[in-house]
Amino acid sequence: MATANNGYYNIIGSMDGKPLTALAAVKFLGARASHVIAVGACAVHGGVSAAKPNPAGCVSVASVLQRKVIQLPGCPCHPDWFTGTLAHLLLYGDPELDRRNRPVMFYSQTIHDRCERRSFFDKGIFAKKLGDGACMFKLGCRGPITPIDCPIRKWNGHVNWPVGSSTPCIGCAQFGFPDQMEPFISYDVSKAEE
Repeated sequence: MATANNGYYNIIGSMDGKPLTALAAVKFLGARASHVIAVGACAVHGGVSAAKPNPAGCVSVASVLQRKVIQLPGCPCHPDWFTGTLAHLLLYGDPELDRRNRPVMFYSQTIHDRCERRSFFDKGIFAKKLGDGACMFKLGCRGPITPIDCPIRKWNGHVNWPVGSSTPCIGCAQFGFPDQMEPFISYDVSKAEE
């Protein structure tokens, strides 16, 4: 959420004939809501919007509100993560959250733990280039540090996901994305041959 210049980098509408910023809306609504859910990397920790040099002063919703916020990081957030969290709130109350306020029903295991290419990692068989059918860890895959259920949930109508398309996980559901997850792909051949 943009905070520089009183949030005027992110105007979402108008109220009483004046521009309404996302910052003002979040402060107003967030103070009155029974629960707040930050959906996507930008809302959770600033995401792409807060990438260096961050001229708009983008920060997380939680840092603006200074209250408990259920965090659903991802760029983008999978619709199931949001609807599942909302359904849990409506039907059962607060979902179990990890130390970063992410619902454990989605964010409890790393991609690496459930990856369809995990057996290649365990055997030390690593891809040397995109398109190779082996583990992409040495190409820069962020699956070992990214807790999310992409390997079982998948995308595009539950059809595929990045690793299934021979692309390394770039850690889009990890705090600090994108700056702390770069470079997204490593072409250091010597590293791949180790």
